[in-house]
Amino acid sequence: MMPNSKLTTNPIDASELSFDDFKTIVINDYKIAVESRQASLLGRKEVLTGKAKFGIFGDGKELPQIAMAKAFKKGDWRSGYYRDQTFAFAAGICTIKEFFAQLYANPSVEADPASAGRQMNCHFATRSLNGDGSWKDLTEIKNSSSDIAPTGGQMPRLVGLAYASKLYRQNPELEYLKNFSVNGNEVAFGTIGNASTSEGVFFEAINAAGVLQIPMAMSIWDDAYGISVPAKYQTTKEDISEILKGFQRDEKGEGYEIYKVRGWDYPALCETYQRAIDVCRSEHIPVLIHVTEVTQPQGHSTSGSHERYKDKDRLEWEKEYDCILQMRKWMLESAIISEEEILELENAAKKFVRETQKEAWNEFLASIKAEKDLVVAAINKVANGDPVLVKIASVLAGTPDAQRREVISSVRKTLRLSIHQSSAARNDLQTWYNDQAGLNEDRYHSKLFTDGIESPLLITELKPVYEEQSKMVDGRELLNACFDANFARDPRLVAFGEDLGAIGDVNQGFAGLQAKYGELRITDTGIREMTIVGQGIGLALRGLRPIAEIQYLDYLLYALNILSDDLASLSYRTKAGQKAPVIIRTRGHRLEGVWHSGSPMGMILGSLRGLHICVPRNMTQAAGIYNTLFRSDEPALLIECLNGYRLKEKMPENIGEYTVPLGKAEIIKAGTDVTVVSYGATLRIVEEAAEELAALGIAIEIVDPQTLLPFDTDQVCVQSLAKTNKLLVVDEDVPGGGTAFLLQQILEAQKGYYHLDGQPKTLSAKAHRPPYGSDGDYFSKPSVDDVIEAVYSMMNESNPAKYPAIY
Repeated sequence: MMPNSKLTTNPIDASELSFDDFKTIVINDYKIAVESRQASLLGRKEVLTGKAKFGIFGDGKELPQIAMAKAFKKGDWRSGYYRDQTFAFAAGICTIKEFFAQLYANPSVEADPASAGRQMNCHFATRSLNGDGSWKDLTEIKNSSSDIAPTGGQMPRLVGLAYASKLYRQNPELEYLKNFSVNGNEVAFGTIGNASTSEGVFFEAINAAGVLQIPMAMSIWDDAYGISVPAKYQTTKEDISEILKGFQRDEKGEGYEIYKVRGWDYPALCETYQRAIDVCRSEHIPVLIHVTEVTQPQGHSTSGSHERYKDKDRLEWEKEYDCILQMRKWMLESAIISEEEILELENAAKKFVRETQKEAWNEFLASIKAEKDLVVAAINKVANGDPVLVKIASVLAGTPDAQRREVISSVRKTLRLSIHQSSAARNDLQTWYNDQAGLNEDRYHSKLFTDGIESPLLITELKPVYEEQSKMVDGRELLNACFDANFARDPRLVAFGEDLGAIGDVNQGFAGLQAKYGELRITDTGIREMTIVGQGIGLALRGLRPIAEIQYLDYLLYALNILSDDLASLSYRTKAGQKAPVIIRTRGHRLEGVWHSGSPMGMILGSLRGLHICVPRNMTQAAGIYNTLFRSDEPALLIECLNGYRLKEKMPENIGEYTVPLGKAEIIKAGTDVTVVSYGATLRIVEEAAEELAALGIAIEIVDPQTLLPFDTDQVCVQSLAKTNKLLVVDEDVPGGGTAFLLQQILEAQKGYYHLDGQPKTLSAKAHRPPYGSDGDYFSKPSVDDVIEAVYSMMNESNPAKYPAIY
């Protein structure tokens, strides 16, 4: 049982307010709290009666969130989780009507600006972009980065949002970006539940913010449980601020200011948040507010009841120390409001929320009802008395709250069952269905990428220019020159990662550039892949152009959750309301041993739809792709070839200007016998193999897709296959990894199966990671010998007389 603490009487700072003004503020806060609680209660009922799929609410956290909202200003940013509905209402970033529209998954941006029905309720986001993908003035908006459901996943992005304020304050070259910051005065507000502070991503981000000393205000809502698991199983000493005491600022001023306040104590909450955010904003340091003794009246979600795991004493304490009840008592005892007035307010709040819910529900159904009525009439026309089809129309007509799936499913079933019928009525229904397919594509599938005026697909291709005096240089030097030219051109560019700054990265792509452009722009980080990626996301959300380096491709695993859950889905889950044009730079392929030679392309392709996946074969192509990405506004992962940094390439005269378009495959070598598709490091092996194959009388055509997402938009692969009728895909991922994607694209998406005269083949690495050493590499990944023999075997199958078996 929780301690029977008494209410404190710490006053709200009201030195410049009259008592009447003070009363007005307090009463309005109470009104917001009551309306939010009613939205939670009614929202749960809507789920349990079947109108919504699932519900998760912020009941019990109303007062701390109102206090937090008081300190939240235009230009500030929030990165929170799905308990922050009262904050959203109090800060004005969401209305109660929008809250219910999201609960019902209304696919309209106007109804649900946060996600257009794509996210479950209590996932908030403000719209940073205009319809064409250009930026709004973010200094005039109270900003909320788009929530994600994985608990703790909001933490890495929060670091970047706060770090942007530091860069805007300390780098005078960014002063021209007036729409993004006012001298770096913006605070990034983070929220998290106490149980999620057990996650590694929380500690990684907390440590990073302490190292960086950035204006990040971290609130922890502590209700002593993580669903059914109490704090004793979650946190050492059952107290997160207790174990974070080592982060408290010392005499040097480094670290956090840590505050602790009870979640039912309205005056203390208001005072604490005012003090904490003033320190955070003025001194540009991180603060942590641990809000304890929070309740959760309805339990975790609509999936269950907290009576199953909380004992009687705890449940009784939660009733007594419900924050709204405690505020009500305090208001009455302080003569801020009378019993009669507070009852009137509460009844009005209940009525308002109920009426708003009905309005949101009716608006959600309105467009569907029009479609339903039209379809019922159309199916009856097609039926022309057929009892089976008449029944379909009757069932749909008798479904009072039919949703779009029932309408469309009825149409599809009717068209299937009337397939042998030829009538004008069926043609009309088919036409209507085809039209709806386009509308539903926009409602449910659009905007995986922003597709705005700065799309990389709109960047004009510019070829590299060479002169007679153009030098042959190491690949790393070419890349270094590209970065140098772009950092000089665009002050928004920043780069950070492990070993990136002082030594210029482990392969010298940034050699000397920190000395030239300063530590604010080219920065070393600690070993913290999740937060490196999140730092990039947050900076990009605030108008900067970050390059977040993950040192080796193998290490991408440590950031995959943030890349997949947050960055890759950002444009889609906001329907292009937000964008984060961060470039994830890494290097991979063909080094040594289990931990430094991975090529998990299947994993990447399966989890990072929403990023452009770029795999240039050399540093000339890499620089051209970087030049394209630097001039556009969509996120990308670029994998540089590890074995290409010291290979000689000719330095283009326009090193910072030429561009390589995304999705444009190239024929590296023309041939007539077998189409070989490969990319990155294995492409060089294929090129070597082509020489011996030519000596054997076999002319392979080598196609380099260069980017896997998007893949070969001009269908170069299938055009080659139409000529050769044979296909070999070479990739150094595991069997069925990247090769499966390539085959699906060429054979299915490009309809390449029409042109085959034999079985398509794949050549991949073995199913395990490569053992250490050159022999390990040779026996585990595709070699020149493997490519030669794979191609020769295909020729042997088609013409054994001319190409007898080798073995």
